[in-house]
Amino acid sequence: MARRTISRSGSVHGIGLHTGAETTLSCHPAPSGTGIVFRRVDLDGSPEVLARISEVDVTDRHTAIGHGEQTIHTVEHLLAAVAAHRLDDVVFEIDGPEPPIIDGSFRPFYDLLLAAGPTDQDGEPMVYQITAPLQIKEGDSSYVVAPADDLRLTVTIDFSHPLIGTQVGSYAATTEVFEAELADSRTFGFMAEVDTLRAKGLIQGASTANAIVLSEDGVIDSELRWPDEFVRHKAGDMLGDLALIGGRIEAHIVAVRPSHRGNIALARAIARTAQPRGGYAMDIGQILEILPHRYPFLLVDRIVEVEGTRRCVGIKNVTINEPFFQGHFPGHPIMPGVLIIEAMAQVGGMLLMHSIDDRDEKVVYFMSLDKVKFRRPVVPGDQIRFELEMLKFRGATCQMQGKAFVDGKLTAEAIMMARVIDK
Repeated sequence: MARRTISRSGSVHGIGLHTGAETTLSCHPAPSGTGIVFRRVDLDGSPEVLARISEVDVTDRHTAIGHGEQTIHTVEHLLAAVAAHRLDDVVFEIDGPEPPIIDGSFRPFYDLLLAAGPTDQDGEPMVYQITAPLQIKEGDSSYVVAPADDLRLTVTIDFSHPLIGTQVGSYAATTEVFEAELADSRTFGFMAEVDTLRAKGLIQGASTANAIVLSEDGVIDSELRWPDEFVRHKAGDMLGDLALIGGRIEAHIVAVRPSHRGNIALARAIARTAQPRGGYAMDIGQILEILPHRYPFLLVDRIVEVEGTRRCVGIKNVTINEPFFQGHFPGHPIMPGVLIIEAMAQVGGMLLMHSIDDRDEKVVYFMSLDKVKFRRPVVPGDQIRFELEMLKFRGATCQMQGKAFVDGKLTAEAIMMARVIDK
């Protein structure tokens, strides 16, 4: 598989569903490895927000990414269209806090990207392959994930309204199925909730022109496009939220009462348990060019994600042949906790050194550890996924939060201070 971007730029204009702000959203081709990026051109410096689960800020009735004034609301409709076209690298410029809602469906964004000419480019897409069944429950939402050759969503919703009730739909997440069965489905809400939601600062731009609005027994000022339009839209929302994983998913996901909060929890679980391949990664040869460590003290096998100087994800495969198992609890092999933290620190070093031009002349020294916790033992056969996030970076000194996961379960965590110095 090749990575995909678009051939040319395009734009749409309109009002935002929740903020009520009138904005123009434009899409632009991007080089391989860029990812899906939002650029707030209305703010000083045109700050960028990467469409990743690490940037999720709000999941109340919609999904928002970014923080503070950089926040971009209701990204799920646009990202569903991105996922439908299997795009990996696109820059979206927006002059406000929310993409336009248009008619409340995914169609305007699907057509925008179709007109922009989806095209292959160099590089491999990031793929998350489910290899073992997984169950997730978040609030009233529950999900079962099973291995599959491609992504399929089977969705059940249940609302106590005569036009909805219980609805079930199953959809292959292909471009053709999305265009025919999901793209025209619209967001929906209940008239009885309008005052409450607006008091919370939500649905400031909502109307019967851009959403299905339900009275106690019918639809106000509109007609349904399908009797089960509601479950179709929920499936599209799921696809958009899951796009924040930053890659393509190979799984059959069965969802009952999905929500934005639940979808994001599911995306995080898949990222931490699935078998990753492709994408922007550094193999052991590239790691050796950056880190000064060598056998037996090089404890990172692969870097699978790098987000500038903000976030880095690395993998360590633990085998019985590790030299420390010869003397650490022989007969009951457990990876020493200090080496788990050392491996975490090496991934953090990759995060720092990746953005330094003259790294041949630099080295990373770790200065302090805080809030170190070990949650469960690591044994031979485990694969540790280290997630490092930059908390502060001033001058040559930084503070990072590190977490280690095995099979999606938190194994260890720490706050680390480090400094880049001359060799």
